[in-house]
Amino acid sequence: MSEIANTFLLVFAGLFPIVNPLGAAPIFLSLTRRCDLRQRNALALRVAVNGFCLLLGSLLIGSYVLEFFGISVPVLRVGGGLVVTALGWRLLNEGDNSLDRRNAGATDAGPDLPDAFYPLTMPLTVGPGSIAVAITIGSQRPKVPFELAHAALLAGAAVAGLAAIAVSIYLSFRFGPRLTAILGPSGTNVLVRLSAFILLCIGISILWSGYVALANLSGG
Repeated sequence: MSEIANTFLLVFAGLFPIVNPLGAAPIFLSLTRRCDLRQRNALALRVAVNGFCLLLGSLLIGSYVLEFFGISVPVLRVGGGLVVTALGWRLLNEGDNSLDRRNAGATDAGPDLPDAFYPLTMPLTVGPGSIAVAITIGSQRPKVPFELAHAALLAGAAVAGLAAIAVSIYLSFRFGPRLTAILGPSGTNVLVRLSAFILLCIGISILWSGYVALANLSGG
């Protein structure tokens, strides 16, 4: 039983700080400003489901996919870091006037809903850092054969950890508007800009860690 609990905690505790749904909630709200409450809630659910499926695939077959295409985890970090950095830079420099103009244009042609997968799921919620961690956890599966029942319990604990991550994503995005109501427009704008800057820094950090790993590999 302790091994099952350790598997759950390894998956949840290893991914939650990197997924950071609480930190991503302000940016999610910024990207869904033109959505009404029903549309935003539906997007939050789809992002949570997409994030669960993406992390599950990374956990189970991510290492095999990278090996098949000859892609290393450091290369994944470099490419993903560039994507996250570009998204953070765009959000950081997106002025309120441009948002107002897009809102005004959307009233005539109907709401232009953001895609639930890109950029809401990836790289905003489940980015290259989360994928790399999930792949790393999956690649550390014990090689010793287990009994079928025991292996099923361990797999179920890992899936439960991912499900807990997905629930935290949905709850953070679903009830994010309450935070904006408390902060007000000015406070929300400050929080969005600060979150975008943090996202930019995270992207640069992921990019740098991938570069350092590649440099160490080439130097060794």
